[in-house]
Amino acid sequence: MLTKYAPIESYALIGDCRSAALVGLDGSIDWLCWPRFDSESIFAAILDPDTGGHFRVAPTAVSETARSYRPNSNILTTIFRTPSGVVELTDLFYAGGSGSAAPCLHPASMLIRRLRGVAGDVPMRLSYRPRPGYGRKSIKVTGSGPKSQSFPIPGGFVHLAASLDLHFDGDGQSLFTIGEGQTVDLVLSFNEPGVAIFPPMGQLDELIQATDDYWQEWAARIRYSGPHAESVVRSALLLKLLTYSPSGAIIAAPTTSLPERIGASYNWDYRHCWLRDASYTVNAFAGLGLMEEATAFLHWLLHATWLTYPRLKVVYDVFGRPTGRETELPHLRGYEQSQPVRTGNAAGNQDQLDVYGEVMNAAAICRDRGVPLSREERTFLAGIAGFVLEHWTEPDDGIWETRDGPKQFVHSKLLCWLALEKAIGLCDDGSLGLDPMRLKAVADEIRGQIETRSWNEDLQTYTGQFDSDDFDASVLMLPILGFEAATTPRFRSTLDAIRSELTQGELVFRHRGGETRGEGAFLFCSFWLVQCLVLQGQLSDADSMFDALAARANDVGLFAEEVDTTSGRFLGNFPQAFTHIGLINAALALQKAHSESRGPS
Repeated sequence: MLTKYAPIESYALIGDCRSAALVGLDGSIDWLCWPRFDSESIFAAILDPDTGGHFRVAPTAVSETARSYRPNSNILTTIFRTPSGVVELTDLFYAGGSGSAAPCLHPASMLIRRLRGVAGDVPMRLSYRPRPGYGRKSIKVTGSGPKSQSFPIPGGFVHLAASLDLHFDGDGQSLFTIGEGQTVDLVLSFNEPGVAIFPPMGQLDELIQATDDYWQEWAARIRYSGPHAESVVRSALLLKLLTYSPSGAIIAAPTTSLPERIGASYNWDYRHCWLRDASYTVNAFAGLGLMEEATAFLHWLLHATWLTYPRLKVVYDVFGRPTGRETELPHLRGYEQSQPVRTGNAAGNQDQLDVYGEVMNAAAICRDRGVPLSREERTFLAGIAGFVLEHWTEPDDGIWETRDGPKQFVHSKLLCWLALEKAIGLCDDGSLGLDPMRLKAVADEIRGQIETRSWNEDLQTYTGQFDSDDFDASVLMLPILGFEAATTPRFRSTLDAIRSELTQGELVFRHRGGETRGEGAFLFCSFWLVQCLVLQGQLSDADSMFDALAARANDVGLFAEEVDTTSGRFLGNFPQAFTHIGLINAALALQKAHSESRGPS
């Protein structure tokens, strides 16, 4: 049997800041890893509908479906309209526990699915097909009448509880009817070994309310008054969902192997934490007034990178450990036959010099907003600066993590320059123990190299590598990071070249090779372009581009990594933190520019 794949953009995300699940428009949970984001999957139908496993509940016949998140919350509501009536499905992970719920013991993680009959009598079908171990193990779900089912997974066990008797057939399906005013609850929970705490079915009203209160209270801390406030808040809520709360780490995406090109092998595991995203993430949180999250992420960065100090890895797991080796899962067909399906990420073995600037800049952003740095943290940052002083001339694998050997990437040199410039700013009290004169001399040397070897006189543009003719969107970071004003003749010409060679409408490709190999447009780069237009004073163009990009979100405001410029389909892992970080930073730039253009009130 070959079941049809759902479009990537048809999914929404729910989670509890430890793990997360993708919920389709058809009421099917097609991706869930427990107990952590990077654990083995229990449901993976998004990668193989036949063998990956799913947890679906929906009417047997649907005429129309609509869904949305509750305002300022990560609780998802789906409305099914059928020939015989209307049913509402509410999906969430319990994320309360701050005192608003009735006191009780809870499982380590709880996924709650509540059905409510809105009108008529609606026949329903529950299809429960857990396939632990990335689909390698089949759990036989049978029985007539039990209200619960359990099975073990590495690190604990999974328990399904229901508020009605479940009559499963041999294929994990159960039929029932829900009438107007009736409520049916399904709770999937994870428990650690030796802990037998079952979901408190009689307290679900309180748990759902506590979860909504938690998200509402968190979103109320956001400080933003610029354009597309709803998109900005949704992006912030998504970043919070992708935060591993025990450590403060933020994963790039909760999925693996959703392809950058359908049918090709550009499929990577993004359930890890990239240092590349560090200062962008801290800047986004700080710009929204979420200093607790910004500081937690910084402390995770400084803890994680101590383990390999002074050399920094590109990517770490949620505990700050180097990721496991990249492996393939040949038993899974992959999304729309896009193979291989991978776990782990070989980028962890690459050298990327940009990460040193990212960590240093993240520390500087926090410090500038009043976050104190301990003596140990300053010692660590001094070591980073010292490493850059000695190694900045070396080739590396670059921000796009190419797998064809190290090169002299301009973005990497830019971040080395930034690392030293920020280190100079951190030397003001002498606690780094560095010579600011030497830092400045080497920073100026890097600047000179970029200005001479990245500039292509024939093309009248900065290029992605030294002494090359490679168009690359990463040079858009030159003015964003303060290397060069966006209004200089050189950068105006560069921006014209990027818009001519790498842009289709509001969508920007990473580099020319990305377009020719069938890769989608990279949404983060598109938001970079918005920031550059703002810095050039082209507010009308920036507003229009931001409007068009915001409209590219799916029906619940989420983005993938890339967009197919022909079909508009999402490509790459989903939802993608990098894209939502880009949206927030572009929105903050627009907010600041519009405020300045209005003058003092």
